[in-house]
Amino acid sequence: MSKPYDLEERTAMFAKCVRDFVRRLPKDLTNLEYSRQLTRASASVGANYIEANESLSKKDFLMRIKISRKEAKETRYWLQLIIPGEGQKEVQEQLSQEATELLMIFTAILRKSQGSVK
Repeated sequence: MSKPYDLEERTAMFAKCVRDFVRRLPKDLTNLEYSRQLTRASASVGANYIEANESLSKKDFLMRIKISRKEAKETRYWLQLIIPGEGQKEVQEQLSQEATELLMIFTAILRKSQGSVK
């Protein structure tokens, strides 16, 4: 997966890749529930980042960035629990790596914006 410099585009691409991954998962009871959570969390990463960019105050900006970071962490968690289908393990690992990278990017944004992360 190529990684665009624009973070809004990158987070949207991430959510689309997660969506495509979920569509190919085995349809058992556990995966159905985990995939719902995974889809929501992965889309929320970018949605909250967009909200941060449109925030009216620094406090709101920081809150939205924290939520994006939390959702990236949650996405990584759900990816760990999903049982991949045949040939999906590598994609699962790539998505988990991207979630980790997004988490680190949002952490860096927080550090620059507020001095330190709580």
